Amino acid sequence: MMRQSGGWPILLLLWLLAVIVGLSTRPLLPVDELRYIAVAWEMWERGEFLVPYLNGEPYSHKPPLYFWLIHAGWWVFGVNEWSARMVAPLLTLLLLVASAQLAARLWPDSAATARLAPPVLFAGVFLVAFFTWLQLDLLLVLMTVLAMTGMVTVVQGRSSGWVLTGVAIGLGILAKGPVILLHVLPPALLMPAWRPAGLAGDARRWYVGLLAALLLAAAIALAWALPAAVAGGDAYARAILWGQTAGRMVDSFAHAHPVWWYVPWLPLLFAPWILLPWLWPAARAAWSERDTGMKFCLTWLLAVLVLLSLISGKQLKYLLPLLPAFALLVARTLSVMDSQVIERRPLLLAAVVAVSGVVGMLAPYWLEQAPWLNTVHASWGLLLLVVAVILWRLPPAPAGAWPLRMAVLSVLVVCIGEIGVLRIGAPAYDVREASRLLARAQADGQPVAVQARYHGEFGFHGRLRAPLVQLGPGEAADWAAGNPEGYLVLSGRDLPEHYPLAIYNEPFRSGRMVIVRGDVMIPYNGAPQSRE
Repeated sequence: MMRQSGGWPILLLLWLLAVIVGLSTRPLLPVDELRYIAVAWEMWERGEFLVPYLNGEPYSHKPPLYFWLIHAGWWVFGVNEWSARMVAPLLTLLLLVASAQLAARLWPDSAATARLAPPVLFAGVFLVAFFTWLQLDLLLVLMTVLAMTGMVTVVQGRSSGWVLTGVAIGLGILAKGPVILLHVLPPALLMPAWRPAGLAGDARRWYVGLLAALLLAAAIALAWALPAAVAGGDAYARAILWGQTAGRMVDSFAHAHPVWWYVPWLPLLFAPWILLPWLWPAARAAWSERDTGMKFCLTWLLAVLVLLSLISGKQLKYLLPLLPAFALLVARTLSVMDSQVIERRPLLLAAVVAVSGVVGMLAPYWLEQAPWLNTVHASWGLLLLVVAVILWRLPPAPAGAWPLRMAVLSVLVVCIGEIGVLRIGAPAYDVREASRLLARAQADGQPVAVQARYHGEFGFHGRLRAPLVQLGPGEAADWAAGNPEGYLVLSGRDLPEHYPLAIYNEPFRSGRMVIVRGDVMIPYNGAPQSRE
């Protein structure tokens, strides 16, 4: 039998370490984190929990479920930053539990697979780097896994699994829109490719059940969408009833990303497992069994990857719902290796970590993307070299010990990057002081305008209660002339380090952020001049 690999206590400690380091080394970052918490704050401040709002306007780009989860924390603990930032980490814990449950459904005779699935999934370096961010995607991943669990339950003879699938799809729609259908429908429609020989019922009954689950999901989504459409007005109604479905899909084909764009990113998505050459032949040997679970996971992984590749709008985080499918395949592969001791050293993985360390040591001397990058100390890259040496010297161990080994590695690498790099860059992304300054201006009755595109960056930290004026190109001087006591926010790479008469002037992202009063002229060359 395969030896126990440490289990949940060690995994929870690694999760806690990653959370503490991730949340303590950086503030909420623009654009997405500050935008999403601003939407949650504005809904809360307005007492409007049906229609999301951003800067005084209905926000149709995302449904409200994630914002409701933030509100749940605020109802218990009061309005604060930390409970909002804990939503995604807590969802990740639920995801780890759900992955174990799905593994138990797929391989009911293999307790080892269910035990290994959570650490295999959490060992993904991309997941570890991502899950402490205030992002909606982990909720989508969790609902995808629950929907898959429902389908597997149906295959095993219990039609009640369609209820779980329907509820999960419905909540997935409330989490991030109909995009969950791209992740759930391909393996559902391709059921004949992975079903076991003893499938309860025929294919016709399967597709009828799938249709019933989709109708249940639609009922759940429409229970919010229809009253929200009435409350939000005609433009909002068109956006959520059309823009979040066919309109969003049509628009996605207009963004220029080629079909192959995801391929170079797959090694990062599947690291560190894909960098262990001894695992490749083991996976082929496990696949030779052609069990239902492996066929299901491979169908899920490949079909969704192909579909997402055909859609032009692409971001690496869109592939996050594929990680559980990959993790389950790896967990199954390790489980069938029994207590086999892995003698081979992880030389390829150690080499990649070493190269990353060398790049980290040199990057501060040749990167010019942002001024703060040049102040990053090279020692953090040296730490990665130390990790690479430790990897190279790892003693042989049973296959079942490797999930926690890789989880420790991923958490360690991510924490080094966050402490060594993100902590240094954090002040250039921290808008708390600027937000409080703008809040005081609003409290004094002064108008506030933003020249750059505004994503709600100041809403939460300033607890703003009124919208900011969004200025277009060339409108700043006219607005300043009409609002001599108003506050104008400027940001960009061309702003001077010493900006005369500025109320606020600090590095921001790759440039600077400046706040000036309207009685300071803003000529075309960016140099301020008093109007007196």
